[in-house]
Amino acid sequence: MPKLRGEAFWRETLRSAHYVVAPMVDQSELAWRLLSRRHGAQLCYTPMLHAQVFLRDANYRRENLYGEACAEDRPLIVQFCANDPEVFVQAALLAQDYCDAIDLNLGCPQMIAKRGHYGAFLQEEWDLLQRMILLANEKLSVPITCKIRVFPEIAKTVKYAQMLERAGCQLLTVHGRTKEQKGPLAGVASWEHIQAVRKAVTIPVFANGNIQCLRDVEECIQKTGVHGVMSAEGNLHNPALFEGRNPLVWEMAEEYLEIVQQYPCPLSYVRAHLFKLWHHTLQVYQQLREELAKVKTLEGIVDVNRELKLRCQEEIANQKEGEKPKEGLPFFHWICQPYIRPGPKERCKENGASGTEKAVCGKRALEEEEDGNFELLSKNKQKKKLRNPNKSFDPSLKPKYAKCDQCGNPKGNKCVFNMCRGCCKKRAFRETADCPGHGLLFKTKYEKALSWQSSQKVIQAPEISRRDVDVGEPAVPKEAGDS
Repeated sequence: MPKLRGEAFWRETLRSAHYVVAPMVDQSELAWRLLSRRHGAQLCYTPMLHAQVFLRDANYRRENLYGEACAEDRPLIVQFCANDPEVFVQAALLAQDYCDAIDLNLGCPQMIAKRGHYGAFLQEEWDLLQRMILLANEKLSVPITCKIRVFPEIAKTVKYAQMLERAGCQLLTVHGRTKEQKGPLAGVASWEHIQAVRKAVTIPVFANGNIQCLRDVEECIQKTGVHGVMSAEGNLHNPALFEGRNPLVWEMAEEYLEIVQQYPCPLSYVRAHLFKLWHHTLQVYQQLREELAKVKTLEGIVDVNRELKLRCQEEIANQKEGEKPKEGLPFFHWICQPYIRPGPKERCKENGASGTEKAVCGKRALEEEEDGNFELLSKNKQKKKLRNPNKSFDPSLKPKYAKCDQCGNPKGNKCVFNMCRGCCKKRAFRETADCPGHGLLFKTKYEKALSWQSSQKVIQAPEISRRDVDVGEPAVPKEAGDS
């Protein structure tokens, strides 16, 4: 059967999907995808997978894709981050039988993407991206798609999208923010950029950014003309977003925990999801927030979820008639609703910069250094500071790691090949070489094996003579003609 392309691919393979759950690292796992599909999502992506790790590590493949086969979980797009055409395609070939398309991540703006040289930090390297997509389009039996961030200039963003289309991209997801717009500096996504891309290309386009409720989805499709809308943050806080509902938080949490029992995932994923779902409630019940952070078992998480439910039900029972939600929320805190991420100034206020008791219990707290300066530290960093008072978190004092010549990951300081351990091991094995810096001794072991084999041959001859003597027959050479 020929590979479907463009509109035909979106219409037939993706079933004209309008409501899409974004690829989210450690957050769009199978259990969450199934929950989202039950509540309106029509298409899901896997979490971002590292192509090089997926290619070399069978356990990584099994944990992230092979062990998650589920008939309900289709259509499905597998997303990879990569910066090498061959590695990307080889990883995609191992994944293509388990999905409906392969997506190349060109939108991740995080520091790990900058260090690994992938995601949004490839958006200036058009020649490399063309080679990656051309090769994937040629070799894969499923379509290749891309998820990008925009440039500040609309014209450059349009040219970027057209280049990807010419290279063979069959569907484009456009996140209407630049790579600098992240965290507290995220700001508002530009639908104007997305609209310009939609008009400039012939392939289907998905929009990403500013989606907090179903009304936003409808407005985005109307204004930009895109084929579908992708949600990440909005979906995490309300998995029923695409149904247009705002259910009780504990309903979604309990359903998700039931799915996790059937399709297990790491406890850190489960905890992170409950932090998102219960975000507003956990600002009220700080003690339960601490318990959720410390719990070590799924049963413990279920218990915390049950206690949160009881607290909320008790609050509802004692609610006065006509009482309105506090803290400027559109709904009461026990109802699934969007979370608007504060900017830098609002974040400082939210975290209690005034030094009150709330500052100590908040998500982020201020700590006074010995020289009297204040530094914004996470709770994890505060714990490290307590264990080691001399520890500094100044980024300028952190060591600068040299990159591996092969993949861009940090190289070993004493590696003879200037590579990370994974790449060094492959090369040392291929060339039968040693790398003392990584403790790889292929050459030494090979030479020892040869030496042992030669010593065994020398020992065998006298053993035969002794055997002859033990039998009582002299060890004399045979005459010519003896058989």
